[in-house]
Amino acid sequence: MAVLKPAEVLESCGNVGAMRARTGFLKTLMLAFLAGAYIAFGALLMVTVVAGLPQESFGTLTKFIGGALFPIGLILVILGGADLFTGDVMYNTVGLLESKMSVNELWRNWFLAYAGNFLGAIFVVYLAMSSGFLSTEPWLSWIQKTAVTKTSLTFEQAFWRGVGCNWLVCLACWLAMASDHAAGKVLGIWLPIMAFVTMGFEHSIANMFFIPAGIWAGAPVTWNQFWLDNQLPVVLGNIVGGGLFVGAIYAFCYGNLSRLFLKDRFSYKINEHTVKR
Repeated sequence: MAVLKPAEVLESCGNVGAMRARTGFLKTLMLAFLAGAYIAFGALLMVTVVAGLPQESFGTLTKFIGGALFPIGLILVILGGADLFTGDVMYNTVGLLESKMSVNELWRNWFLAYAGNFLGAIFVVYLAMSSGFLSTEPWLSWIQKTAVTKTSLTFEQAFWRGVGCNWLVCLACWLAMASDHAAGKVLGIWLPIMAFVTMGFEHSIANMFFIPAGIWAGAPVTWNQFWLDNQLPVVLGNIVGGGLFVGAIYAFCYGNLSRLFLKDRFSYKINEHTVKR
């Protein structure tokens, strides 16, 4: 099982970002719709299992069980070739910093991916509620409580949970890119995603399932609260977590930014290539 070196992964991520930024309008929306649906399926699987576990018996182990189940969403996204906003934050940032795409192309892809992800997640909410998956106990109370909890965070709390989340999500994308084998990609995805869910970080696209499902189920949460109290700070945090702490730092260490900012200082070898700093 081959593993790409960091500089090679950076190159591949930049190519993915540039490719997605130049994908047609309708195709981007369709691929983003699928990605939003896949993440929502992972969330639905998590809810289906975790909501029925007695807290007095399992305690905080329920968080780990939910974390172990949720990664199916990103596995479907990456192996299935869908377009997820939170992953695009890293891919497009690398593409921009490696001069593979423009700022306008970055904004276009982020907007279309986010919009398509929302449509896909909402469709799975409709599917889940219409088919009765979340309309009975204990699932009904669990999804209501989750929606209330996520919209009750302060702006600062939601922002930093968004940072931690997409730092790990984009590391999952990075590790998946490093492997050329399906098993390696699945393992690389599963570990960081399990970690962020278990720790309780905030993923903007997953919340497009959790909170609307809670609203549909009768939680005392409004759509304004969904957009302003959760999506706004979490999206900003997701951008910082994936764009800065993964995309920009790796571009600085292994790509053009290193040669640009530290040119002629000294040279050293990374991955058998001489890089000027």
